[in-house]
Amino acid sequence: MKHIIRLILVFILIWHSTAFALEAEEILVIANQKVPESVGLATYYMERRGIPDDHLVLVDAPTTEQCSRKDYEAQIAAPVREALSRFLPAWRIRCLVTTYGVPLKIAHPETALSETEAPALTALLSELVGLGQQLKDDLPAEEKSSLDKRIRDLKNDIDIFGKYDGRAAVDSELALVKAAGYPLSGWIHNPFYPGHGYVPPMVSRSDVLMISRLDGPDVPTVRRIIDDTLYAERRGLEGIAYFDARYPFPNKQQKLNGYQYYDRSIHRAAELVRASKRMPVVLDDQAALFQPGYCPEAALYCGWYSLGEYIDAFQWQRGAIGFHIASKECVTLRNPQSRVWCKKMLDHGAAATIGPVGEPYVQAFPIPERFFLALVDGYLTLGECYLLSLPYLSWKMVLIGDPLYRPFGGGA
Repeated sequence: MKHIIRLILVFILIWHSTAFALEAEEILVIANQKVPESVGLATYYMERRGIPDDHLVLVDAPTTEQCSRKDYEAQIAAPVREALSRFLPAWRIRCLVTTYGVPLKIAHPETALSETEAPALTALLSELVGLGQQLKDDLPAEEKSSLDKRIRDLKNDIDIFGKYDGRAAVDSELALVKAAGYPLSGWIHNPFYPGHGYVPPMVSRSDVLMISRLDGPDVPTVRRIIDDTLYAERRGLEGIAYFDARYPFPNKQQKLNGYQYYDRSIHRAAELVRASKRMPVVLDDQAALFQPGYCPEAALYCGWYSLGEYIDAFQWQRGAIGFHIASKECVTLRNPQSRVWCKKMLDHGAAATIGPVGEPYVQAFPIPERFFLALVDGYLTLGECYLLSLPYLSWKMVLIGDPLYRPFGGGA
């Protein structure tokens, strides 16, 4: 069964490519030339991984964690597109790596609506005003009822525009840097994610790049991430896997949505890691989270839900990977006062983590069972495991870590 699952995952991943697992020659590394440490870390990573020198892209981006949509397009996306154009055939580059000093997130656009959306909203508002003027007390009941229904429908349509969210993680947007013409309001279905059923694609697989970020609170932390990754790869990641569900495993026939679905997926992830025999597994299914000191030798972790309040339960092994399912856990990596989980996990010794730069809604998180199954199988890299388990792009999620990392690859 394990080998069948591996074949399915690999087939999905390489549909558009002649390559199998991600390799160093297929990566472009992006550094901010305004931040000397960014360039230094990019060079260090490329040397350690054997990435060719001409695979470095220098951007002239803001030095803050957040940039505008205009700055993203002009100062980050444009030079990356230009760099990609130098590599033929087009599939030679399959992954981007952003480094410390490259902005983390894109702010809400100054003009929230596109050229096509603005006239559509204007038309809806005009119709609403007109219908309001027609709605009089002396109208026949049937006509009044029809007008009431149309007004309710119009208000619902207008409310959709009010929910426009053009904010995104820089990395999630860069994953689609080769694509053109997709809407910026909300998310785009990831065509590599095998869980959507049939959804008409807005972007093709050939337009999607893997992406990961080498970043953290400071330069020593990022160098430590690179070094720990290579250390764990040589020795194999050792330790204990911790999974923190909130409820007992549900009835297998029960159809679940949202939080219940992800809670069950945490249970299944624990089962799959245990079945792999890679390491001991601890699964907690009580509402309370792991408490301080409860998780020695932590190598893998997935759990929820403590919003922006890291719990120091873990003694992280070198090369440890974990993510916490909660909103905004990667909203900052710099603020020394912040206790968001991504920042604090890196502070305390983890080598890779996943989190959102803003409210993503629970269904946007990588599916735990898919991510950890691919990871412990050992064939695919961290970047590939993330891509296959991530439902949406052009959205809020970020992977921090070396995309080439294979903690159970055994040197294959």
